[in-house]
Amino acid sequence: VTLLRVPSVSGTRAEVEVQYVVEDLLREAGLHTDLWPIDLDELTGREDFPGAEVERTEAVGLVGVTSSAATPGLVLCGHVDVVPPGEPGDWTTDPFGGSVRDGVVFGRGACDMKAGVAVNIAVARTLSELSRTGLELAKPLAVHSVIGEEDGGLGAYATLQRGHLGEACVITEPTAGEVVVANAGALTFRIEVPGRSAHGALRLGGQSAVEAFWPIHRRLLALEAERNAGSDPLFAHTPLPYALSIGMVHAGDWTSSVPDRLVAEGRFGVILGEDPAAARGAFEEAVAAAAEELPWLAEHPAVVTWPGGQFASGRLPAGHDLLPRTQAALGDAGLPVHPPRGEVYGSDLRQYAAAGIPTLHYGPGDPAHAHAPDERVTVAELVDSARALLLLAIRTCG
Repeated sequence: VTLLRVPSVSGTRAEVEVQYVVEDLLREAGLHTDLWPIDLDELTGREDFPGAEVERTEAVGLVGVTSSAATPGLVLCGHVDVVPPGEPGDWTTDPFGGSVRDGVVFGRGACDMKAGVAVNIAVARTLSELSRTGLELAKPLAVHSVIGEEDGGLGAYATLQRGHLGEACVITEPTAGEVVVANAGALTFRIEVPGRSAHGALRLGGQSAVEAFWPIHRRLLALEAERNAGSDPLFAHTPLPYALSIGMVHAGDWTSSVPDRLVAEGRFGVILGEDPAAARGAFEEAVAAAAEELPWLAEHPAVVTWPGGQFASGRLPAGHDLLPRTQAALGDAGLPVHPPRGEVYGSDLRQYAAAGIPTLHYGPGDPAHAHAPDERVTVAELVDSARALLLLAIRTCG
């Protein structure tokens, strides 16, 4: 609950403050830490920067290791930034109070994913205690505490660029007891649709940007249906793994004027294994094709840009032994073992995978509670995940 009481919403000062709290906990757990200021100007200017949706004036990276003598055999990664709590009246408890009732921990970030960060620290602390009994790891364990995951992945990007790598990685995102070996990607888009203003009573003399957006929206819905036909079996549990969602629409500036501009922003799903550049191309072609229905758009084309987070897809390499090792740890901890699955949301998995680090998700909490009012995780889930990950850490690090 110490972590939950820091309101570390992405882009706020508290997102930095929580890293100092985690560093204290890692040091108490016996780890050597690397805490550094992230050079935002330098990193955000790079061509492969993963994007961001909030403004930051400072950011901090943090890694703890049991030893710096060798490449870690296992990385446990978790993000400490959270989304805003939303309407306070929708909560039955203080979103940043860290309350515990009947074995359930409540608070923004309780599920996504400070529970996973707490488990990572607990595993490190237990290994430190075991070392005093003579158990020594052949390879170090690393704990990566990252920021900015909710809006693009700045923290993981900075951590990897600093050279903090490992032979394998588990991101302790909430998985409801499942093992997640793949993520679809998600790209933030912005569409600016031009119109021509006129008095609302004489609207035929203008061109409504709202009405110009209709054929664009129809084309995008058709594109979404096409891209979701016959998806990877890892996504058999969901009918729409690559969703295209319009999250915000703004148009007009006066009730009796024809709107001369519409701006739509949202997220566009990236197919597993697809180059994000190809996904952007398909999206832009669909927007341009709307001119076939509305000649206005041929002469006044909509403009597509790609601000914010740019999540590629990612997956654990087929046949890698991190999956059976994780499943064995679950089974030996007395927990159910299910077939691996993919998830529809983007995550830092794709960054570790792109860096050549085999990565999967397993952690406490149910994703259904993430970003929701009364976000929660049970104490039992925390304990179960910690037991399984402790076994995995001992066996993977040797």
